[in-house]
Amino acid sequence: MDLCGRHITLITILVGVCSVATGYGEYASGSLVALDIAIGIIACALVPLLFRWPVATALVLAVLAAISPTATPPSTIGTLQVSSRQPFPAALGVAVFGIAAHAVRFAWHPLPGLSFAWWMVLVVITHLGLLGWGALAQARRQVIASLRERAERAEAEQGRRILEARAAERTRIAREMHDVLAHRLSLLATYAGALEYRPDLAPEKLSQAAGVIRSGVHQALDELRDVITVLRDKSSPENTDRPVPVLDDLPTLVEESRAVGTPVDVNGDVTEVPGATSRTAYRVLQEALTNARKHAPGQPVKIDINGNPGRNLIIEVTNPLCHADTPTFPGTGTGLIGLTERVRLAGGKLDHEVTAREFRLHALLPWPT
Repeated sequence: MDLCGRHITLITILVGVCSVATGYGEYASGSLVALDIAIGIIACALVPLLFRWPVATALVLAVLAAISPTATPPSTIGTLQVSSRQPFPAALGVAVFGIAAHAVRFAWHPLPGLSFAWWMVLVVITHLGLLGWGALAQARRQVIASLRERAERAEAEQGRRILEARAAERTRIAREMHDVLAHRLSLLATYAGALEYRPDLAPEKLSQAAGVIRSGVHQALDELRDVITVLRDKSSPENTDRPVPVLDDLPTLVEESRAVGTPVDVNGDVTEVPGATSRTAYRVLQEALTNARKHAPGQPVKIDINGNPGRNLIIEVTNPLCHADTPTFPGTGTGLIGLTERVRLAGGKLDHEVTAREFRLHALLPWPT
């Protein structure tokens, strides 16, 4: 309970009423009335100090209440202020001190028609009420502060989740863009490189290469459009117009690589691989062939696929390293990083290593029944 102007006004009125009652009492003389008024003024002047030194000020007000009844209203406010702001032991000590002070005052300044026992009953009940009121106000304030802190923490947590969701979405977009476009653009770069290094090709060969490049650009744009559609629409990929490539599309992927001069040998034959595992396996092989064309153009690629339902699907891709004088395409290495994360999210594991003679990529994917 914070003190404000209306509380001070109320205290002043109560002090005046107590002073008048004291002045008209049969036990009061003129000197005592003057003393009561002076103590009431001093008590009112001490009330603002409750904000800075609540316990000490409340004890001083209790001492003044032991001398004059005009200090009782400020002392009551002091007890309430301590009860609502300070720990319970301090509030209990101030309340006990206030009860003792009022007992002392009654001993030398009794009220006519009221016994000491009833006076103490009223004083104890009043101070217990002040303790309960203050404790209730303090508990309510703590609950409000706790709820406010919880709301602020929830808001901060929500903000963090939004940032994490945005980062995850950007990563997903980047991974899909890389998986879809890197393969297609590497094919185009291979054809464009052939045109650059072989300007003496026959016109029909040049026309054929240009046609392949034009067709590849259109396919890349279509695939990019499909990726953006899937990323904007959270529905299943199977609901798009163009089917998402799976392991059954491996022959087409292999033919595209062979068409640009990359010999590909596939060993193993697996069927009925589930959709999620099949899509991830396709992305692994697509990235492996893309890297082979970029970093070892013209070198043969060997693909081994085997596995059984209920166990694992094992993919291993190897290709010799290119010669130092062979032109290659620059890379950042983020493709394998993203592919490793994709395989991990699918519950599998992907490793890659470079030996003295070849590059080897090994993927292990779960194959549920």
